[in-house]
Amino acid sequence: MRVEFHPDVLKQLQRLPRDAFETALQKIIGLVSEPRPEGAKKLAGGSRDYRIRFGQYRIVYEINEADQTLTIFTVAKRSDAYR
Repeated sequence: MRVEFHPDVLKQLQRLPRDAFETALQKIIGLVSEPRPEGAKKLAGGSRDYRIRFGQYRIVYEINEADQTLTIFTVAKRSDAYR
């Protein structure tokens, strides 16, 4: 599966504290092999949108089975992730 990033995600990753940044990268790498890991939750309103959480942060992403792509939309604190 190929991973694509929304343009804002790279800026969001750079703003994370170092430990959260490293955890986020590990989670994103894990999504390549398992796009629906244990704890992933399907979001309401988006037919292909999911989120995974780590600590107070969320990764919101979309799975496109037809294209075999996983698009990361946001990596942010819970309070900012769903805006």
